[in-house]
Amino acid sequence: MTGPDGSAAPSAALRVAGVGLAVLSGVAVALQSRINGELGVRLGDGIAAAVVSFGLGLLVLLVLVPAVPAGRRGLRRLRAALGDGSLRPWQCLGGVCGAFLVAAQGLTIGTLGVAVFTVAVVAGQSGSSLAVDRAGLGPAGRQPVTVPRLAGAVLTVVAVLIAVGDRLGDPGALVLALLPLLAGFGIAWQQAVNGRVRGAAGSALTATLVNFAVGTVALLATLAVDLLVRGVPTGAFPSEPWLYLGGPIGIVFIALAAAIVRFTGVLLLGLATIAGQVVGALALDVLLPTAASRPGFGTLFGAALTLVAVLVAAVGPPARRRRAAVRPAPVTPPEREARRPSRR
Repeated sequence: MTGPDGSAAPSAALRVAGVGLAVLSGVAVALQSRINGELGVRLGDGIAAAVVSFGLGLLVLLVLVPAVPAGRRGLRRLRAALGDGSLRPWQCLGGVCGAFLVAAQGLTIGTLGVAVFTVAVVAGQSGSSLAVDRAGLGPAGRQPVTVPRLAGAVLTVVAVLIAVGDRLGDPGALVLALLPLLAGFGIAWQQAVNGRVRGAAGSALTATLVNFAVGTVALLATLAVDLLVRGVPTGAFPSEPWLYLGGPIGIVFIALAAAIVRFTGVLLLGLATIAGQVVGALALDVLLPTAASRPGFGTLFGAALTLVAVLVAAVGPPARRRRAAVRPAPVTPPEREARRPSRR
């Protein structure tokens, strides 16, 4: 079995481990959403909250990556890959989509809540993951749209709609949900290109640093426009330390996604992350309830159905890739003569 080059399908054990880690990263996304949403409410500006979240994450990485040997090697390999053209500059722009997701958290979760935010992200992420895998943008290469993969994507959207269906009756909330919907479309592309950066650098930490650096620059430019149009935010920086953990949590999510996407593909990674998001959002509603927390039977059933959807999509590697891995190379006539046993 080979790794990032996609010449052979990853083992079942690596796929299962990748799915498990993706579910954990999805739980981290749900927690990050709650934190960044609350920070946006306290500051009175979702863009400012996103800058704080991404900026703190970038500061952590600027200290961590040069201090780790793998991080320093990754920076050298990344520079070489950009120099010889094996990695294109546009493939380093995944952080723009991450910045948009974090900005959407700060702008909408205070009104929508984590659950409705999650369903909007899921709807965009599931469909775009199929397209990204089909186009072969991720490090695992082109992934066929098989029946289990398509069924898993559709079932995931249905499951999350069931989980939060009682909260989608407000037309105003649906209009506001367009922001996380667009953010969900960007997540699949972000995961694919970050996986490419990780493959070129040989370091998930280096890929995460690139993601946060690009995202922070994009958010600072957006904040400059926001300040010119709306003025300085009226809120104050909160004193609770946990409200500043969104950036470090984002490091965990981005690093895990960049490391395991070559084993799972973009679609399966996205579905497993979605499962973690739903379970995490449900746990937050139960353990740390807010005014919008109303977990009932539909929410519990939808969360369980989401996990089933991930299992459906994860059943076995695509048949086309399995045949390609065992199909012998064609034998040319001269080789056939050479292989023919001698009668002497």
